[in-house]
Amino acid sequence: MLLEELRQQVLNANLELVHAGLVLYTFGNASGIDRKQGLVAIKPSGVPYETMQPSDIVLTDLDGKIVEGDLKPSSDLDTHIVLYKCFPAIGGVVHTHSTYATSWAQAGRPIPAFGTTHADYFRGPVPVTDPLSDEEIKGDYVLNTGLAIGRLFEGRDGLDPMATPAVLVAGHAPFTWGPTPADAAHTAVVLETVARMAILTLSINPECAGVSKALLDRHYFRKHGPKATYGQG
Repeated sequence: MLLEELRQQVLNANLELVHAGLVLYTFGNASGIDRKQGLVAIKPSGVPYETMQPSDIVLTDLDGKIVEGDLKPSSDLDTHIVLYKCFPAIGGVVHTHSTYATSWAQAGRPIPAFGTTHADYFRGPVPVTDPLSDEEIKGDYVLNTGLAIGRLFEGRDGLDPMATPAVLVAGHAPFTWGPTPADAAHTAVVLETVARMAILTLSINPECAGVSKALLDRHYFRKHGPKATYGQG
């Protein structure tokens, strides 16, 4: 079996989404990439999490062609592939329909940076894409979803996909990513938490202006970058 370790990592990331309560039934998917071989490992479409094994994880190339696996890959494969092409530093992608993050996506609103919990993971608001056009929806919808995410990051100065490792697809749901499949899953869990906190914050104070740039940067850089002080590393 090719890429056994990566397949196990991808399986573990998918199971973490279940453990964290971010997916229902067979919703959601996680993937990982082997950059040297140019192969993507992704959850199979519609397979129950409780029965999934590493051998069920499907391997494809960066054109979406199945390289190894007896099952169909996730229906979101083309979006994952676009993200791997757009963001060369990432090694894992996660897509969920988690309740609170998806609510922001359906509202077409970015998640504001209201406090330090948000700032620990996202250096600014979690952005939302433009809605897809009717032509994009009727065409190669999954591919066009990925392209919409890519355009968002390419079109905004200073929007670094590694400093803001998440996006809300308008009318749809969130995608997250990271250096590994585990990191992408971790970010998906955190995203759901900050999405819920943001809704609660606005319910308490609809006029909340959000965290200051100084406080946001202080918390972001204590966990990220060469001068990070958080943890034992």
